[in-house]
Amino acid sequence: MSEGAKSLKVAVLGCGAVGSQVVRLLTEQADDLTARVGAPVELVGVAVRRLDAPRDVEVPEGLLTTDATGLVSRDDVDLVVEVIGGIEPARSLILAALENGASVVTANKALLAEDGPTLFEAAAKAERDLYYEAAVAGAIPILRPLRESLAGDKVTRVLGIVNGTTNFILDKMDSSGAGFSEALEEAQQLGYAEADPTADVEGFDAAAKAAILASLAFHSRVTASDVYREGISEVTAADVASARDMGSVVKLLAICELRPGPHGDQVAARVHPAMIPRSHPLASVREAYNAVFVESEAAGQLMFYGPGAGGAPTASAVLGDLVTVARNRLAGTRGAGESAYADRAVQPMGETRTRYHVAIDVDDRAGVLAAVANAFADHDVSIQTVRQEGRGADAQLVVVSHAASDAALSATVDQLRNMDIVREVTSVMRVEGGDE
Repeated sequence: MSEGAKSLKVAVLGCGAVGSQVVRLLTEQADDLTARVGAPVELVGVAVRRLDAPRDVEVPEGLLTTDATGLVSRDDVDLVVEVIGGIEPARSLILAALENGASVVTANKALLAEDGPTLFEAAAKAERDLYYEAAVAGAIPILRPLRESLAGDKVTRVLGIVNGTTNFILDKMDSSGAGFSEALEEAQQLGYAEADPTADVEGFDAAAKAAILASLAFHSRVTASDVYREGISEVTAADVASARDMGSVVKLLAICELRPGPHGDQVAARVHPAMIPRSHPLASVREAYNAVFVESEAAGQLMFYGPGAGGAPTASAVLGDLVTVARNRLAGTRGAGESAYADRAVQPMGETRTRYHVAIDVDDRAGVLAAVANAFADHDVSIQTVRQEGRGADAQLVVVSHAASDAALSATVDQLRNMDIVREVTSVMRVEGGDE
């Protein structure tokens, strides 16, 4: 670093759980950041909604402002960190920052999954960086490996636990036998779940992250609305117990993969609870941790694991991006932008090949098993295993299928529900891992 190097000026939008930790790290690690970047990194403003709101860290005097638009429009701001979240005003502020010549680091998964192309196009037009490692899986470095380390390889599948709240709930259900509501209440008491947990437990958060992962991995534009989504609120203690009997565990998975289509590979992206064998690496991911399993043609299988949320872990990813963007700024260059050259179509969920675990309450009489098997055969769905539990009024069949189109499996379940010998289809859950 040359003596008297011009400082790079940073504006932070938001000072909540993540923003406050970004401010702390920028302040406490100022000397180290200067050495790593090659010039001083100076925090010049922190935009907040309310000046008098309680905060986890002390913001240096004179830096707080409620005028976010004015802050990102300052001529001297080189780098903007957006950790407000949500769609607006975050989108308008990021676009204003780029238009004004600032590079941007964001953790905003919802915005990237809904309107990423608009942001990438604005960054390209401004010839500025838009980095977003913190948008998926907290501190875990997963986006940069997909964008850079594996850029010379063909990624075929990304399978992950990318929501800590749901993983905590399902882990508690598995380890203690608790029901969903009981496990959710514990998650809320411990601060792992929001008072309104809808975004997490219904899969919206994971679907946004799946869209970002699929876009990067398969070089195609994938939005949250392209991702099939199913949450965990309908998962019962009986489902978890049944998985345990099979040597499996229930996880909310984000699954992004290349699947053959009529005109080449298509992108299949889905989020739903699934049973996976306890021998699978993702099965051992406990509590609120995240993990992402990547499969590629040359590198083979890779797994990334760590804390997927929280102020400090997420701020770590933000600061990593900030250092890279700052270095690019000093060098007069920019990193890789959006890569959507493949422009692959998104495969409808009905065409995606999956496996089902189906629990069926049936009449305990001759011919029931054959009738159930015929229902599967009617839709060209092959049965992998079947077992009967209980007798009389408690008779139940548990069927695990081989892989088939999701539409065929869904039609099979509909047919089962309309059969006289079936009292109730008590559980339907997809199965991942193991042989198809």
